[in-house]
Amino acid sequence: MAEHGLCLCELIRLLWSLLIPSLFACVVLTALLFFLILGIRLWMQQKRKNRQESDKSPVVAFFHPYCNAGGGGERVLWCALRALQKRYKHATYVVYTGDTGVTGEQIVEGAYRRFNIKLPGPVKFVFLETRQLVEASAYPYFTLLGQSLGSIVLGWEALIKCVPDIYIDSMGYAFTLPLFKYLGACQVGSYVHYPTISIDMLSVVRDRNPRFNNSAFISQNPILSNCKLLYYFMFAFLYGLVGSCSDVIMVNSTWTQNHILALWRCGARTSIVYPPCDVQTFLDIQLAEDEKKNHHSIVSIGQFRPEKDHSLQIRAFRKLLDKKTAEEQADLKLILIGGCRNHEDEDRVTRLRDLCEKLGIGDKVEFKINIPFEELKRHLAEATTGLHTMWNEHFGIGVVECMAAGTVILAHNSGGPKLDIVVPYDGGVTGFLADDEDSYAKAMDNILSSSPEKRLDIRRNARHSVGRFSDQEFERSFLAAVEPLMLTENR
Repeated sequence: MAEHGLCLCELIRLLWSLLIPSLFACVVLTALLFFLILGIRLWMQQKRKNRQESDKSPVVAFFHPYCNAGGGGERVLWCALRALQKRYKHATYVVYTGDTGVTGEQIVEGAYRRFNIKLPGPVKFVFLETRQLVEASAYPYFTLLGQSLGSIVLGWEALIKCVPDIYIDSMGYAFTLPLFKYLGACQVGSYVHYPTISIDMLSVVRDRNPRFNNSAFISQNPILSNCKLLYYFMFAFLYGLVGSCSDVIMVNSTWTQNHILALWRCGARTSIVYPPCDVQTFLDIQLAEDEKKNHHSIVSIGQFRPEKDHSLQIRAFRKLLDKKTAEEQADLKLILIGGCRNHEDEDRVTRLRDLCEKLGIGDKVEFKINIPFEELKRHLAEATTGLHTMWNEHFGIGVVECMAAGTVILAHNSGGPKLDIVVPYDGGVTGFLADDEDSYAKAMDNILSSSPEKRLDIRRNARHSVGRFSDQEFERSFLAAVEPLMLTENR
């Protein structure tokens, strides 16, 4: 007994003897880190002063490593730049990009060709060499953490190449925000298209629901599920810390706002700025009555990615056909329009075709892959119904386009479509929502069974409602949101 007491006393003395050196080491390391950060900050400020000696105009920089792509996020970038250049002509505008295979002139020309957006002033491009560090394919496991750490390296490269006065992350790389705020001494803003991690993602793992981002082998194993849940909670904590560094926070929808408020906790600095949709192009389609239609097409728009859930569309369409007579079935077809980015998407389309054959509707479903824009407009002009099935889509530009084109939209009862887009307009119906095979089949049946006059009223309401998502509304909201950044810099 005495021996055990002696051992315990010796252990306590050992731990006590290590306490003071450990505390001293912590103080020294903290001091070294502080002076390192201070030194880097002073270096960055000197780089800014050297630049200001030759050009005193403030530099506004956008972090958009994939600016030469053609998606909705890139449309936000170019519309934002156009709006700022029209309002603040004295500033210099920079885009950090990883598109090293093209020139700046080619990027600007591509933006004009894809989006019909012509900038009123010049833009400087800072080309980054380490973009591969934010590619999801580089991290088969712990993808969120790997991409986020990679974005820190990419952001550091951007910062040392150009120290701006105002920094705006327009792609959702929140882990770059502390770099530019604390090391670069910049005013910092962010436009969030989709939170890197969301409360819903935590719920999916906690409830052990298999989805495209929660594999069945994990959801079926309680130990793996708990480990992943712990990883998600730790990552969500870090994401909240870095996101709260932003001086101005813009989000693209009510759904995104709810998650960002829960994670970043910056309500006073957060505002909704709906993304710009090219609604006028689709509003130019003549809105004709469909009472003389002999055939009804149901059209879906969206890349062939797993989260778009095209298989739900096909199974729901099969159930719709089961409700119809043979004569009525002959008048119906489902058209899936989308882009394939890679071989994985092409394999996914092959599996969807196989599903159609298995369900006996191979001749009733058409796949339109990477079609020209004019052909897309033609299909929408001829369609009766627009179909959308993605769970918790952050916004839903394809839903807006279907509504602007004059289809009766049927979207998923979640995310942006539920909270922002398919909502009543002046008390009138603008579309319908569903969430499973049966509710989709029932809603499609109701739409097709409605009178042409009722469908026309819904289509008119939908068209009037999408004006909220025009380029002009985006520019007004964006300029109002970033005004604090610009005014602070001009003081």
